[in-house]
Amino acid sequence: MPDRSALRTLAHPLRSRLLAELRVHGRATGTELADALGTHTGATSYHLRKLAEVGLVEDTGTGTGRRRVWRAVDLAADAPSDEEPVDEDDAQAADWLALDYLAHFGDRARGWLAEQHAWDPVWRQTCGLEDHTVQVTTEQLSALRAELLEVLDRYRRVGQGNPAAKRVVVYTCPLPVDPSSPGSSRT
Repeated sequence: MPDRSALRTLAHPLRSRLLAELRVHGRATGTELADALGTHTGATSYHLRKLAEVGLVEDTGTGTGRRRVWRAVDLAADAPSDEEPVDEDDAQAADWLALDYLAHFGDRARGWLAEQHAWDPVWRQTCGLEDHTVQVTTEQLSALRAELLEVLDRYRRVGQGNPAAKRVVVYTCPLPVDPSSPGSSRT
């Protein structure tokens, strides 16, 4: 989870999309990102610099002249923050970012549904939407999340160099099913 300054910086539609584009598609120049997102290179460069100021993206140093190549900083290596937003601006930034993430997920899922028939049947069988219900305490849910992250980390680059390998984004979103009753603790 980004720190407060990064959270506030990221709570902007173009910045969140730039970071998502770099995380999913890898390194890119400002011009490539502007083309991919349908925006202007000046705005893209400005917002990339803002993201770099708070440590969410960085210049790879591999560009030439004014052609900078950017990459997303791997936040998975950072310790997760238990710090909750303490003021209204932080809370609104966190809420906006969560809603934007949800919209991004929805766009990606709709894109898959629209194009899945062009993919090999094995890919169609193993990609897509599914849910799994489990009954756990908060401690068990924390352990489950940690195990899932370990598995995802193990597979992060396992197909690298294999021409048959494709990048796949895996979303996780544990949500309570049972209603929370006032005054009770769901543990």
